[in-house]
Amino acid sequence: MVDYHAANQSYQYGPSSGSNGAGGGGSMGDYMAQEDDWDRDLLLDPAWEKQQRKTFTAWCNSHLRKAGTQIENIDEDFRDGLKLMLLLEVISGERLPKPERGKMRVHKINNVNKALDFIASKGVKLVSIGAEEIVDGNAKMTLGMIWTIILRFAIQDISVEETSAKEGLLLWCQRKTAPYKNVNVQNFHISWKDGLAFNALIHRHRPELIEYDKLRKDDPVTNLNNAFEVAEKYLDIPKMLDAEDIVNTARPDEKAIMTYVSSFYHAFSGAQKAETAANRICKVLAVNQENEHLMEDYERLASDLLEWIRRTVPWLEDRVPQKTIQEMQQKLEDFRDYRRVHKPPKVQEKCQLEINFNTLQTKLRLSNRPAFMPSEGRMVSDINNGWQHLEQAEKGYEEWLLNEIRRLERLDHLAEKFRQKASIHEAWTDGKEAMLKHRDYETATLSDIKALIRKHEAFESDLAAHQDRVEQIAAIAQELNELDYYDSHNVNTRCQKICDQWDALGSLTHSRREALEKTEKQLETIDQLHLEYAKRAAPFNNWMEGAMEDLQDMFIVHTVEEVEGLISAHDQFKSTLPDADREREAILAIHKEAQRIAESNHIKLSGSNPYTTVTPQIINSKWEKVQQLVPKRDHALLEEQSKQQSNEHLRRQFASQANIVGPWIQTKMEEIGRISIEMNGTLEDQLSHLKQYERSIVDYKPNLDLLEQQHQLIQEALIFDNKHTNYTMEHIRVGWEQLLTTIARTINEVENQILTRDAKGISQEQMQEFRASFNHFDKDHGGALGPEEFKACLISLGYDVENDRQGDAEFNRIMSVVDPNHSGLVTFQAFIDFMSRETTDTDTADQVIASFKVLAGDKNFITAEELRRELPPDQAEYCIARMAPYQGPDAVPGALDYKSFSTALYGESDL
Repeated sequence: MVDYHAANQSYQYGPSSGSNGAGGGGSMGDYMAQEDDWDRDLLLDPAWEKQQRKTFTAWCNSHLRKAGTQIENIDEDFRDGLKLMLLLEVISGERLPKPERGKMRVHKINNVNKALDFIASKGVKLVSIGAEEIVDGNAKMTLGMIWTIILRFAIQDISVEETSAKEGLLLWCQRKTAPYKNVNVQNFHISWKDGLAFNALIHRHRPELIEYDKLRKDDPVTNLNNAFEVAEKYLDIPKMLDAEDIVNTARPDEKAIMTYVSSFYHAFSGAQKAETAANRICKVLAVNQENEHLMEDYERLASDLLEWIRRTVPWLEDRVPQKTIQEMQQKLEDFRDYRRVHKPPKVQEKCQLEINFNTLQTKLRLSNRPAFMPSEGRMVSDINNGWQHLEQAEKGYEEWLLNEIRRLERLDHLAEKFRQKASIHEAWTDGKEAMLKHRDYETATLSDIKALIRKHEAFESDLAAHQDRVEQIAAIAQELNELDYYDSHNVNTRCQKICDQWDALGSLTHSRREALEKTEKQLETIDQLHLEYAKRAAPFNNWMEGAMEDLQDMFIVHTVEEVEGLISAHDQFKSTLPDADREREAILAIHKEAQRIAESNHIKLSGSNPYTTVTPQIINSKWEKVQQLVPKRDHALLEEQSKQQSNEHLRRQFASQANIVGPWIQTKMEEIGRISIEMNGTLEDQLSHLKQYERSIVDYKPNLDLLEQQHQLIQEALIFDNKHTNYTMEHIRVGWEQLLTTIARTINEVENQILTRDAKGISQEQMQEFRASFNHFDKDHGGALGPEEFKACLISLGYDVENDRQGDAEFNRIMSVVDPNHSGLVTFQAFIDFMSRETTDTDTADQVIASFKVLAGDKNFITAEELRRELPPDQAEYCIARMAPYQGPDAVPGALDYKSFSTALYGESDL
């Protein structure tokens, strides 16, 4: 007898808010269509009423016969409330209040009210159904009342989802009839009209009762009668339907079909799967030997990987900069070799080590062995901690190298600029001290003295103009010191010498001016043309010197825009050359005019212009030098522009490839997530598909190699940024490693499922059914089920875990197995482990001990000779080496203790 108990839910049937829909307060009413409710003012379809009368009567009698009674007319036999109360006692297993035995109408109403009160106490709210209607024999209200009882005590507890009370029962029917041709159960009305679904349900559980292949879809009456008769004769399910009524009705009554089908569910839900047997000892020993080998492999691989990490971390943590760019570039190349050559195999080793560990733990769990505990310092957590230390040390290493290269590059540029400016300044000061110390003014004429004064003034102007250069030289030297330039000593020595010399020049200049000023009063005239020449020649000469210095000035740029800015500035400079040339010609014209006047007036010039050392030859020579330097500067800028354009090409080339590879890796990661949820076919098919998918990923590796080559070209070109892509090589590398690790772990999960299936003897059909059921209720595709989802899954597989005392206890037992940590989630692996234990035979320590006892001739010990006689050589020697001597009172020489050996295999808790 199936025991139906109450659940803490509230249902109501009848009109709500003036409509004919489902009751507004019931959580179960949501799934019911409008025709599922009884309305006081509406009539049932005659065909449906006929089906309901027969079905509900048969259902009630299937329970009343346990109390030795039955009903004939459903709307008459319940009028006094006595059989109604009896029916509720039978199906609930509880006692109702004592009925009133009087024949008066009031006694009948009181009895019916007791029954209705009991129904209400079970969380069902009856709307529009009162005791008076039942006592008066209202057929529609009576049928409505019986339907609420069937829903509450026979159907409702099959489902657990609030909005789909029929789903569990419907899914169970679909799973059981899926292999049968011409059967497609989609509902509880027209899907059952041809009778094949009823026959398929019976054949699935009792194939000897039905010859399914002989049934014809075009003979529904025969099919239905066959199923009804077999169910009544062999399964103790009373005939609740008439074949002709079903066939001749456009749409059979859903309530009648659901009521009848629920009887099949309860008849078959407790069926147990066949037990399997195996040669336990050989299997146990083989598993143990293989597990020990896997443990040794794990220890060795873990030691090697941890040692590599121990050696590598100090190298990555060494952030002592080198003195030259070449040395730092070599460190960068060493790091690239590490990332490209040395680290990837270690990533694979780490992933394989985790896979081996998971596989080993799965095998140990499947064979009821204690979990593997690696030796101290070699736990997976130790490896993960070591790996995190490695990646922490690695983090920022490449950026540090590149920053150091940038710093050294700037240092070299500054050092070269210092040397260039120092050389120019030293060349200018060459001979200046001797000139300032010369006492030529002592023997000079008045004109010469005047010229010397003007010449000295021009020198002072020139000296002041060079003040900026000296300050620039000192500033560059200071910056080199602040940036810790390796040759700062020589820079400082040279800078100090320049500064000391500059101070000496200043002192000598002051002394010479004082000497010249003593004779200034003696000056009478000056050649205005020479003076004008000197005034204009000096700044023009300085301009040319500045131009030559600028044209030879070093530059360093990193982008096309920067070099184009230099080109623009150079073009602007070139646009000033015509004006400068006209100034040059004007200055030279002054000199020619002075010579013309002297010649025309027979004036003998004493030599060069006394007011300046800048001769026309010097002007022309420097002008020619400027003219030569302009195209050289053009060429240098164009070369740099070409270089930056090449760098930009490298950036775009890398970005184009990275913008393909990066999204490709992300897409593959998402596809792997979907594949792990939506697996179809056999596990071998899934494994083959995943390995094929893995090969397609590995085949994509040349694209990463190409990207690595492009990345190396970028680094060799000292390109430090790329605005065309958000993907760096480091991002791509990490994504690629994660992709390889994810597909490897997914493959390992399927391999572990194959191990589980093969170790437990689960059929492929069962494994597919388990996966399909799990996925069906995993609504959010999160890979885990909550308690309510898991209960619905169990019900769809035929487990009787309804909301009564016995069902709740069974469900709590199962949850303690699949969720021992009370996380509130059931993973697929935990689900498979549970189903494998439920459906297959598992070796235990007691079984192994019993097997050894058989080999030992029922003795409490076994001898080495018996082991060698009964077992294969390698397994016999394996036992002998590990069995302790037997210490019991009946011991004989050479006796071995097989019980302690079995205890060592399974752990004390199993004994």
